[in-house]
Amino acid sequence: MSLQNRVLPTGEIAATPERGTLMGNRGILHDADRQLGKARWRHPHWVTCVLDFKDRRRKLMQPEAYTELFFLDEPTALAAGHRPCGECRRAAFRRFVSLFHAANGTATLDEIDRLMHRDRVTRRRAQVRHTAPLERLPDGAFILHDDAPHLVWGGHILRYAPGGYTTALPRSSGPATVLTPASTVATLAAGYRPVPHPSATQDRS
Repeated sequence: MSLQNRVLPTGEIAATPERGTLMGNRGILHDADRQLGKARWRHPHWVTCVLDFKDRRRKLMQPEAYTELFFLDEPTALAAGHRPCGECRRAAFRRFVSLFHAANGTATLDEIDRLMHRDRVTRRRAQVRHTAPLERLPDGAFILHDDAPHLVWGGHILRYAPGGYTTALPRSSGPATVLTPASTVATLAAGYRPVPHPSATQDRS
């Protein structure tokens, strides 16, 4: 039986066998039976980590240990409100922080985490969404199209699935419901380039 530890671009945490390419941390969300409670975070410092770092090994959802969350790729993690870890993803972290500061006027990492938290989720645990012109969105942003999450990448929007991106549609224009937090979209527009799942860059000619 799959654990409920896969984070979707819509902010939901689902049970699916695919682990994805990144792991995340929001604190301890599970109980002794490895089941999630009502809480969806314990602190505002939501990070994403690589799956393999210094040969460290973890058993998933151990007592008194943080809940390991997983993402298909970095654009998915950004849509869910996470940022790069400062230890295992140091280069990505430094670039993200630098561009976030430039795009949003923050001065410290604590300000980044507080602004990201405001932009990603309400007190009732609902994802914060906003509207923006699709033609102006940077690569790496997620939108809703036909009630399904789609990644904006190049000249296409790519339909998300837990195992990778499927249908590719031409990118159009007009208002779109954006899942990626506004301050993170600004960081993408400033030049941060997230690493997508390989299925996003396959030949679609």
